[in-house]
Parts: sequence; C-alpha cells; structure tokens
Amino acid sequence: MVVNGVSEIDPISSRSFAVFSRTESFRLPRETIVALAIFAIVWELLAWISPPYVIPGWGRIFTSVLSLRLDFVLVTLARVAVALLLSFAIGLAFAVAMYSSNSFERYSKPLVRLLMAVPVVCWVLFSVLWFKWVEFRIAFVLVVTCAPVFVVDCLDGMKGVEKDLREMLRSFRPTTLQYFTKLILPATLPIILTSWKINISLAIRVVTIAELVGAISGIGYGLVVAQELFSIADVFAWTLVLVVILFVTEGIMIYLEGRLLRWRV
Repeated sequence: MVVNGVSEIDPISSRSFAVFSRTESFRLPRETIVALAIFAIVWELLAWISPPYVIPGWGRIFTSVLSLRLDFVLVTLARVAVALLLSFAIGLAFAVAMYSSNSFERYSKPLVRLLMAVPVVCWVLFSVLWFKWVEFRIAFVLVVTCAPVFVVDCLDGMKGVEKDLREMLRSFRPTTLQYFTKLILPATLPIILTSWKINISLAIRVVTIAELVGAISGIGYGLVVAQELFSIADVFAWTLVLVVILFVTEGIMIYLEGRLLRWRV
C-alpha cells in the first residue's frame, strides 16, 4: 500500500511471507552441506586404504542401495506410523487423566518411569516370550517404548501452561472439554511436536531391533539377511536408508511445526 508517496508493507502480508519462507524452504544450511561433504570425503579416503569388507566405498554402497527391496522399507515405515499413532493416543489420554487427577498421577507416574527404565532389548525378549504373532510383537515393543515418552512430555507441557491463563479461562466457567481444547492442548502443541520428533527418531531405531527377531520383512530383517551373507555393503546400504528416512521425517516435522505454530512468528 502507498500512502503519501511512501510505500508501506502490510503487516499481515509481511508476517505471512515470513511464515511461507520458513515453512516452504527446504534448502539445507550451508554448514550441513559442508559437514556431510567432509564426512563423505573422509569415508571414501578410508575406503581406499581399507579392505572392502571393512569399509566399502560409496560406489559399492550405492550399488547395494539400488538392489535393496523397496517393500521392506515401506513395511517398516507402516509399522512405525501405526505404532506412533497408537502410542500418541495412549500417551495423550494418560497425560490428560494424570493432569486432571492428582491421585491418578501419583500412582501412575512411578509406573511410567518404570516402563522407561526397562531397556529395549528386554522388551524385545519379553515380546518373543509372550506373543506368537510377529506383527503384534513389533507393535508391542514400539508402543511400550514410545508411549511413556508421550505421557511425560505431554504432561509436562500441560503443567507448563501459565497460571494466569488457566485462571482467566476458568473465570468463564468452561466445561472440561472446552478447558482442554481451548487452552491446554493448543498451549501444549509445541511440546507435543517436539515429543513427536523425539519419538520418530526413537521408533525408527527401535523397530529395526524388533524386526531382528522373528520378522520376515522390514529393514531389520534386511539387516539380518545382509549379516548372514556377510555383505558389509548391504549393511551400510540399509544404514544409509535409515539415515535418509530420519532426515526426511525430521524435515517433515519441521515443516509441520512451522505451519501449525505460525502464530509464533
């Protein structure tokens, strides 16, 4: 808009452009590109002076990547997606219940901490001993590992809502549903998104361990086959696939965070 010959920038348009720039740009920072390039060069140099069965070069690794089964990757991603959605539903429900009842929180919090203290390997062994169906084993390990993280993070986020805001909303005598949907959950959204980013990384690492035992598909099973064939290039290829998945999912979460939290601009 132009007023008295002076161009003024519409504050709404400026804020929208800032949000667009932050959420729509997927360019990697220069530091990230430089760090990855240095790592790739050092790796290739080590491959030249090491036997191929110790450190394979990038050529052998990329050749192995092209020969990997895409359906194994899709199966693993499906398992992670379903388990994370279930874990979030359980974790959020428990967090809301613990926030609403101090007695329930006092009895439940030690059990949540207990679940978080058990190593993943133990949960894998328990699932093998307790359950016959492989898919249920994998889902059990993922849920019992990720759900407690959602519980703790969501509960801490709810308790972090400012007291003045809570008292102001209560002065309007809202229902319990209105109290959570209008204030608590929106205010907790940044913590929830951070918890999702942590659990996505955790779930992708845990699912490969769970797939090592009894599974006949997925990235974990692909690693078992590579180990049985003594194919170090395939092992590194599957590892590279996992790293790419983590980078892509992290980028998606950053994009969603910018879209959902545009009010912070």
